[in-house]
Amino acid sequence: MATAAGPRPAGLDAHALPDVAAAFGQPGPFVTVYLDVEPDVEDAAHRSDVHWKDVRKVLEEAGAPARALDAIAAVVPDAHFRGAAMGAVANGRGLLLERSFEDPLKQDLARAASLPSVPPMIEEAQSEPTHVVVLVDRVGGDIVLVDAKGDGRVISVDPERPDDPVIRRSKPGGWSQRVYQQRAMNRWKSDAEQVAEATARIATDARARVVILAGEPQAVHFFRESLPRGFTVELREIPGSRAAGADTDAMAEEVVRVVATAVAEDTVRVLEKFREERGQHDRAADGAEPTLAALAAAQVDLLLVHDDPADQRTAWFGPEPNMVGIDAETVQAMGVEEPTEGRLIDVAVRAAFGTGAATWIVPDHGGPAERIGAILRFASPTGSG
Repeated sequence: MATAAGPRPAGLDAHALPDVAAAFGQPGPFVTVYLDVEPDVEDAAHRSDVHWKDVRKVLEEAGAPARALDAIAAVVPDAHFRGAAMGAVANGRGLLLERSFEDPLKQDLARAASLPSVPPMIEEAQSEPTHVVVLVDRVGGDIVLVDAKGDGRVISVDPERPDDPVIRRSKPGGWSQRVYQQRAMNRWKSDAEQVAEATARIATDARARVVILAGEPQAVHFFRESLPRGFTVELREIPGSRAAGADTDAMAEEVVRVVATAVAEDTVRVLEKFREERGQHDRAADGAEPTLAALAAAQVDLLLVHDDPADQRTAWFGPEPNMVGIDAETVQAMGVEEPTEGRLIDVAVRAAFGTGAATWIVPDHGGPAERIGAILRFASPTGSG
C-alpha cells in the first residue's frame, strides 16, 4: 500500500508562475496596481472606474507610460466579476500580468517603477497552491486539478459499462451471490487502480502540493492501495461523495480548510528550517546585504520576504538576474556601467525568479532580519549566516 512520503518543499518559482518570470524579462518602466473592486455593491463597474481614475492621476504625475495605464484601464471595469480585488502589471508594450483576489486587500497600491511589484500575486498563489481533488466510487472517479492561479479542470475516469449486470445489480440472488460480489469488488479495484494511476500522473506532472481524497469507503481503500510506489505528493482524506445530490458546498469548504492548513504548515516548516540553518551559520542568509550577495552568487534555494507596501528600501540591479547589490558600486563591479535602482524586495524577487530560486512570503515576525533572507543551496566557504 502506497502512502504519502511528505510534501514538496515550499516555494513558488518560474516553473510555477511562468508569466511572472516572463514579466521580469520585459523592459521597464512598469506600472503595478492593486485595487479593491467591491463586487457586492450596486454599479460596481462604475465605482471601480471612478476609483481607478483617481489612481491613474497619481500614476500619470509619477510619469507612468500612457500605454501601460490604458492597458490596465481596459481590465478594471470587469474586475469585480472575478473577485474582491484585482492586481495588474503593465509596461509600454501593454498588459503583462493580471490577477483576481478572493478577499479585499489591506490597502490599495499604485506604483510606477523600474520593476514590477509581484509579491501580492505570489502570496495569493501561495495561499492556494496547485492541488488535486479526487472523488471515487465503484465506477470510477473525478479528478479535479486546480493550479496556482485558481484555474481548475476536471478529468473523469469512468470505464464504459454497456449492459453490465455486475454494475447494475446491487443484490444478486441465489447461488451466484458471492460470485457477483467478488466480480464487483474486482471491478471496483480495477477502476480504483485506473483513477489512482491517473491521479499520480496528474499530481506529479503539475507538482501538486496535496491530493485531497473523498468517496465511497471501499473505493477510497482501493485507491490508496493502488497508488504507485514512490508517489510522494501528500494525501489527505475528507468526507464526501461523488453521488448526485452530495453536499458539494461542504466538500468545497473542507478542501479550502485542508489547503489552508497545508500552506500554514509549509510556512512553519520554512521558518523552522531557516532558523536552523541560521543558528548553524550554515545555509542561510539573513538580512538585505547577505541575501543580495547570495542571489548574486546564484546560491539561493528559497528566498524569504515579508512584503510591506510601505517598504521603500532600494537596491541596484543590472541586465542579468544575478547582477544585484545593496549599492550601485557592487553592481558596477560586476561589469554593469549604469546599474538601475529598484525597490529592494522587487530586486530580490526578480533575481530569485531568474536564478532558479523559489520565493516564499513570510510573516513579519519570526522570520529573517530586515524582512528578507534566504535558505541556500550551499554554504559559503566562510559561512553565510
